[in-house]
Amino acid sequence: MRALVLGMGSAGDVHPMAALGIALRSRGHEVEFAASPVFRRVAERHGFGFFPLGTEQDYFEALNDPDLWKSRRAFGVIARRLMLPSLRPVYEWIERSLGSDDMVVVAAATALGARVAQDKLGASLATIHLQPAIIRSYYQTAAIGIPDVMNVVPRPLKRLFFRVVDRFVIDRALAPEVNRFRSELGLPSVRRLFNGWIHSPQLVIGLFPEWFGPVQPDWPPNMRLAGFPLYDESEARGVPDELEEFLRDGEPPVVFTAGSAMTQARDFFRVSAEAVAILGLRAVFLTQFPEQLPPSLPGSIRSFSYVPFSLALPRAAALVHHGGIGTTAQAFAAGIPQLVVPYAHDQPDNAVRVERLGAGLTLLPAAYRTSTAARTLRRLLGSDEIRSTCRRLAQATPRGSLAVAAHLIERLAMRGVRFAAARPGAG
Repeated sequence: MRALVLGMGSAGDVHPMAALGIALRSRGHEVEFAASPVFRRVAERHGFGFFPLGTEQDYFEALNDPDLWKSRRAFGVIARRLMLPSLRPVYEWIERSLGSDDMVVVAAATALGARVAQDKLGASLATIHLQPAIIRSYYQTAAIGIPDVMNVVPRPLKRLFFRVVDRFVIDRALAPEVNRFRSELGLPSVRRLFNGWIHSPQLVIGLFPEWFGPVQPDWPPNMRLAGFPLYDESEARGVPDELEEFLRDGEPPVVFTAGSAMTQARDFFRVSAEAVAILGLRAVFLTQFPEQLPPSLPGSIRSFSYVPFSLALPRAAALVHHGGIGTTAQAFAAGIPQLVVPYAHDQPDNAVRVERLGAGLTLLPAAYRTSTAARTLRRLLGSDEIRSTCRRLAQATPRGSLAVAAHLIERLAMRGVRFAAARPGAG
């Protein structure tokens, strides 16, 4: 089998797709990987062919966009800086790569060019969803903010809400350019893209377990759940000696991160440093942008650009983070309490699910102030109930998800015929 795997976005989006590529490669398949050039080394380390999406400058300009972490403006940033610029390059990459019936494309829903290639070229496509938030449901609806108001309104109002969102936000940002490209290819227009079109009619895989995102009656009928991928480059990037010594020489620290892509976390780290000082805790700060850190940190706090969570979190007391799905999954696997400070994207929904499961607490960024953060962190660390729940969920976190997903992708490729695209629905 030949697999074209697309990893679009930051590390939290790319690492799970790289993990799928690694699983497929280990089973004897040829893998070509598309992502920002920032992730070229990940592909080359594992023997993947590599197709760059954009430039490193494009990647960092997107990260520095001030609207990226504003909940009402974040989708527009993703649309204009990620989804639309990749539309034509992804399609053309797939078109050039077609040549055998055992080729399959593995891509997140944000890779609109892959869906167009399925409609036009009959490319076999597995849509990968890393989190439940992107899968629309009128039953248990993904939280769009905190508090979770979506699940206290009746279904007719939910339907009306999403029609408005589709018309004035999602389709307004995406549909004109997508449909211009489809028209060039002789394809009919589509509308309400996120109301179903983004899901492959062949195979949809959710990389999360049932207990985190229970399957809803109106999810795609061809969807299968595989579990968290839990990939963090631990095979290539171990625990730094300084951190190893720090972990050995005292009580387990609290780990703080605002995400690998966050460039606007000065307040987060300042408040975190003040909160741990009040509580007398040891801490580890993780950021690839050290200019966000306070100018001087006490000896009880150490900072690093990157540490594989699978190696560090089992030795931590708790994790304070932004609510990205990869980070959330690693905290579940480590069995430690979480304090989630969600900003945008899928983060509010992940935070709601963490708190609903009893595995942690949530603070909105506006409420993440020194006294409140210290008080909430004290409550988190002092809860025997939360710790017990975290240990139980760690036992329930599957470790074979990549094998399950790889098997599903193999079955798709083994059908041996090109996909006969169905007529795109109007939504």
